[in-house]
Amino acid sequence: MFDIREELKKLPNEPGVYIMRDENDSVLYVGKAVNLHNRVYSYFRKIVGRGPQIDRMVSRVAYFEYIVTDSELEALVLENNLIKEHRPPYNTMLKDDKTYPYIKVTVSEEFPRVLFSREMKKDKSRYFGPFPSAGAVRDTIELINKLFLLRTCSRKLPRDIGQERPCLNYHIHQCNAPCQGFVGKEEYGENVARALRFLSGDYEMLLGELKSRMETAAEELDYEKAGRLKEIYLSVREVAQRQKISNEDQEDRDIIAVCKDREDAVVQVFFVRDGKLIGREHYYMTHVSDSDEAGILAAFVKQFYAGTPFVPRELMLQTELEDAGVLEEWLSKKRGGRVKLLFPKRGDKEKLVELAAKNAELILSQDRERIKREEGRTIGAAKEIADILGLEQVQRMEAYDISNISGFANVGSMVVFEKGKPKKSDYRKFRIRTVAGADDYACMREVLTRRFRHGIEEMEGTEEEYGSFTRFPDLLLMDGGKGQVNIALEVLKELKLDIPVCGMVKDDNHRTRGLYFRNVELPIDRHSEGFMLITRIQDEAHRFAIEFHRSLRSKAQVRSVLDEIPGVGPKRRKALQSGFESIEEIKNASTEELLRVPGINRRAAEEIWNYFHEEETP
Repeated sequence: MFDIREELKKLPNEPGVYIMRDENDSVLYVGKAVNLHNRVYSYFRKIVGRGPQIDRMVSRVAYFEYIVTDSELEALVLENNLIKEHRPPYNTMLKDDKTYPYIKVTVSEEFPRVLFSREMKKDKSRYFGPFPSAGAVRDTIELINKLFLLRTCSRKLPRDIGQERPCLNYHIHQCNAPCQGFVGKEEYGENVARALRFLSGDYEMLLGELKSRMETAAEELDYEKAGRLKEIYLSVREVAQRQKISNEDQEDRDIIAVCKDREDAVVQVFFVRDGKLIGREHYYMTHVSDSDEAGILAAFVKQFYAGTPFVPRELMLQTELEDAGVLEEWLSKKRGGRVKLLFPKRGDKEKLVELAAKNAELILSQDRERIKREEGRTIGAAKEIADILGLEQVQRMEAYDISNISGFANVGSMVVFEKGKPKKSDYRKFRIRTVAGADDYACMREVLTRRFRHGIEEMEGTEEEYGSFTRFPDLLLMDGGKGQVNIALEVLKELKLDIPVCGMVKDDNHRTRGLYFRNVELPIDRHSEGFMLITRIQDEAHRFAIEFHRSLRSKAQVRSVLDEIPGVGPKRRKALQSGFESIEEIKNASTEELLRVPGINRRAAEEIWNYFHEEETP
């Protein structure tokens, strides 16, 4: 038995990492401390004063562990690794775990290429970035290849020169075809060097060169070439103007600010490389209700820069951080050079941080509006349905549909919506076992009986055996009127369950016109969110059933052909389906190829071959 009070006394006065766990051994929180004894002990004082979220966490702590480190820097690194591994529910977390794209120039190749890359490797290539937008990287690569006529193929050059015809890029004047030897290594290398200067931000040189070539082409009356060069010139000028920045020091820095509300926060980052603003990105942080701006920014810096291979020389932050010294030490070690954390209070740098903060505030405000609209479509729509039916709530709704064609392969579908959103992990498919022919009422009776009986049996078992069937709905939605509703009510009565059942009544055009509930047809506004949610649920149940039925029909058709072959039973049929991708492949196979399938002897191979080829004989 873990006695928290006794274990607190044993805590050392040394730096390290502590791990809070609940009674199921799940990690609740990971933190670092300069002094483990003082930090961990502070959580268990009578008046904590750390906010309701941390108080809730402490109430769930069954025991804690700790790891002593040699320094606060080691504790920070270990804390980062443990947070990434366990993603504890009470740590302030970076919501989006992204990798950031780079532009990779394969300078070690004799005919280098410019490529998109998600990671920076030690492979003798030159990397530019990271960039915040994958789309912007791809656009830049496309522009570079168009500008400098670089190859995009993966051919091994010069080994493969002349072995294949040039690709389309050569014919549309976007590659000089080094694969054909139409451009030498020296001339191609000059184009690569110009591309590298472009990526390094040397736009003026390129603009001057393009303007000169454009004028020369116009003088020579080559207006088609002049037009192409003008298009490229305007593209480069646009890039150059877009990437001009507020600083003249050509420094690499990230400008970081945060805006938070009660539950969430948005961190805005401006990425500056070589003194040019190359882009911006925002990131969501969760579990921030008890955190201030400094705490959120510290958590962001640790988690974000632990996951990216590039660390700039400067981070400009909105507010001072408690662990600034150890963060600088950690970032410097990661970068392999000095990294400074700056907290500007005046001047141009302060204005940049303020701009980042305003952007974060704008994004959070827009997000609130989006969430509000989404809640109207989901939670609000579910509440609207509950109000129409006079129910207290409809958190979970289940809808069912039957699919068959002339009674063939009857199937049923169950779809689940929780808080107005589909919960696909709880969807279920049913192959009808007891009904032959097209009897939708009988099929529905079987599906509902199996679904709820299964749920009752699960609940009567051990807790480890519980499945999704144990969650009963607040409302059953039947795709039809009185008949379907009565079938559902009979099944529930037999199983002694009390669950509201609502039918979706259709008009002559097969459109829902109202809800059938407790022997009354209730009207519903066709323009309301509640009506649109019901329509989505109907469509989803129907789609799910149709897809299941289609897959069964396809499998049945494959099986029916093979089952007609003498000497082919279930085992050989399965072996043939594993050995060949289609019936057409089996049909075209020779007896020798058929003999390679496990379980197929010569007699069976001959029967299979004869079956397909005798049918072709007049």
